[in-house]
Amino acid sequence: MPELRVVEAKPAECCSPLVKRAMSLDEAKTTASVFKALSDPGRVRILNLLAAADEPVCLCHITPVLGLSQPTVSFHLKKLVQVGLLEREQRGVWAFYSVDRDALKRLGKVFELDGAEG
Repeated sequence: MPELRVVEAKPAECCSPLVKRAMSLDEAKTTASVFKALSDPGRVRILNLLAAADEPVCLCHITPVLGLSQPTVSFHLKKLVQVGLLEREQRGVWAFYSVDRDALKRLGKVFELDGAEG
């Protein structure tokens, strides 16, 4: 019978951590509220429309594009303002909306991968 040889091996190294800095619970709650606001297709469409706009857009111009009632569009806009994705500016009787670009950047950072090559 052949002789068994014992070979000394280094212990297995643990894998590297998933992230350098974990998101705090408060950050996760805030981010989750933003994603919850974006769980409605109408709100996603509103954000898309306003992200493509060069200047603030009046509610009266958003409503016909979506094919939703004015109260429904107002409700969706209010939700997006509450989570910080949109800014609202009152001009007389009309409200104008624009995307908070900094908020979009912060939201996008949730998906950034350090060292990832694109």
